[in-house]
Amino acid sequence: MNINWYPGHMKKTRESLLEMSKLVDIVIELIDARAPMSSTNPIIKEITENKAKIILLNKADLADDKVNKKWIAHFKDAKCIEFNAKNKSNVKKIIDLSRKEVDKYHEEHKQREHFGPIKAMVVGIPNVGKSTFINLMNNRKSLKTGNKPGVTKKNQWIKVDNDFMLLDTPGVLWPKFESQEIGLNLAFIGSIKDEILNKDDIAIALIKFLKEHYSGALNARYKVNEDATELEILEEIAKNRGFILKGNELDVYKAINILVDEFRNGLLGRISLEEPLDE
Repeated sequence: MNINWYPGHMKKTRESLLEMSKLVDIVIELIDARAPMSSTNPIIKEITENKAKIILLNKADLADDKVNKKWIAHFKDAKCIEFNAKNKSNVKKIIDLSRKEVDKYHEEHKQREHFGPIKAMVVGIPNVGKSTFINLMNNRKSLKTGNKPGVTKKNQWIKVDNDFMLLDTPGVLWPKFESQEIGLNLAFIGSIKDEILNKDDIAIALIKFLKEHYSGALNARYKVNEDATELEILEEIAKNRGFILKGNELDVYKAINILVDEFRNGLLGRISLEEPLDE
């Protein structure tokens, strides 16, 4: 299975990010806590390497808590924090942390003290939660959100208060993934459009992963026999959920969609798809 998704607009987004990065004081990069390595875009890393930066381990409430702690330790050379973009108490924390990191950056690079409002650029791959994050910071639903990639189409400035502004940017991937494991992880978390995927293969790969790394999660949610084959498990899900077509045939495709969607929404428990390699 070969997974890649790099439509033409992403090339333009990359060029735009490079230009807009010159206008901001700090970069706030959101990565998915379930797959921090896979959701870290090397293009963004390259573009923002000479900027003050905060990494938000977003959707941390959906990932394995013990693994989250390992990732925080892994990113020890950067300011990385666990984050949930639905928790309003995080707003002041992000503003204060941004000011602190900007001041620290200016001091380390022997630059003049920063004056005026702080301008922060929000970056990340598709469907990592940027618009939800900005709506949280802005305390309103000014940006369209959705649990699918490609909702944000263009750059836009959002004023949080008189001293803090955010620049929302479209999600961007990179032309070729280093491994198919990265492609699978991005497909699992919904950062690649389902329309270009073979969802049957995605569901089977997800079942294999869960059986190996989170034994019991499938049975707890769907009351299935985890010793069965992947296809048999999908058939059991369809049967147990009452997904029946005409002629008493099991609607396995509906079971596939339910499995993938419920994983993405955290209904199978707190699950991490990868751990740091530097343990």
